[in-house]
Amino acid sequence: MSKVFTQVAIEAMATALPQEVFSSKKIENELSPLYERLKLPKGRLELMTGIKERRFWPSNHRPSAASAEAGKKILDQGVPPNEIDLLIHSSVCRDRLEPATASYVHNLLNLSGDTQILDISNACLGFINAVVLAASMIESGQINRAMIVAGENGKPLVDRTIKILNQGELNRKEIKPFFANLTIGAGAVAWTLVNKKLTSSDRPTLGTFSCETDTSYNHLCEGDSSGDELVMQTDSEELLHAGISVAKRAWAKFMALSKWTPSSPELITTHQVGKVHTQALFTALELDSSKNYSTFETLGNCGSVSLPLTYTQACEDSPQRVNEKAVLLGIGSGLSSLMLSINS
Repeated sequence: MSKVFTQVAIEAMATALPQEVFSSKKIENELSPLYERLKLPKGRLELMTGIKERRFWPSNHRPSAASAEAGKKILDQGVPPNEIDLLIHSSVCRDRLEPATASYVHNLLNLSGDTQILDISNACLGFINAVVLAASMIESGQINRAMIVAGENGKPLVDRTIKILNQGELNRKEIKPFFANLTIGAGAVAWTLVNKKLTSSDRPTLGTFSCETDTSYNHLCEGDSSGDELVMQTDSEELLHAGISVAKRAWAKFMALSKWTPSSPELITTHQVGKVHTQALFTALELDSSKNYSTFETLGNCGSVSLPLTYTQACEDSPQRVNEKAVLLGIGSGLSSLMLSINS
């Protein structure tokens, strides 16, 4: 498969965010039994992560509803629903194991019976994996237009984590694997990709992508369901080091393929984990941090939604960015890194 796209444009982008805001201070207040028992200083969550707040939908809010909210905004921009050849739902969160969550989104958006539907899930990298798959189908002429959506809601995970931590059984060392859960937020995003002949010439176009995978690290972040509740444990320190190592190899491949240097991109967006991960990544790849656009400060880590939502918001905040040379730096537990240039 070619690793350079020449015929694919991002036709439209949209996001959807919950109204309810949960500050790091509020979460720490809910963890008062733990903080008092272990004599932990308040303010450490924001201090260590840089995350001031995040948003949540109610725990019973379905991922399909979140994704469809973003998808409807795409249709409201004039994208014809009867001309969407492929719909991919790419979240970690899903309505249920069967049928595909994409089937619920398809129904909510009233898309055509000709539309192929499927789910793709790959931790925080799912949306970008879906972009590469859909773009490859457009590049090869199999389809003309694809809609990719993702909707994540971390509230059930955060609620379960607070419950576990307040039970009074864990010491300082034992609480560490649960810490990353408290950075999770909620949000939704939708993009449509098209053959660039079908949209205006000023729309952003996809360029080079590279991928690096090292599954020897797949044990560093593991999540699952426990009855009706979600559980996840993360070795944050080891995951940071492993993620940077994988990203460095992906970046070397990307530069060789694209002929870019670290100074080439005008806009850089990464998966939104927190300030420590961002600083480490920019240092390791020798990138200019002034070109970074981030959302983790107010949205936290929204899983598969974070990277595409951040690029979308960057373009909404400053419309001229849709024509800037940009790079999306994706990392997902497992571990995989996928890097994609725009307007190259």
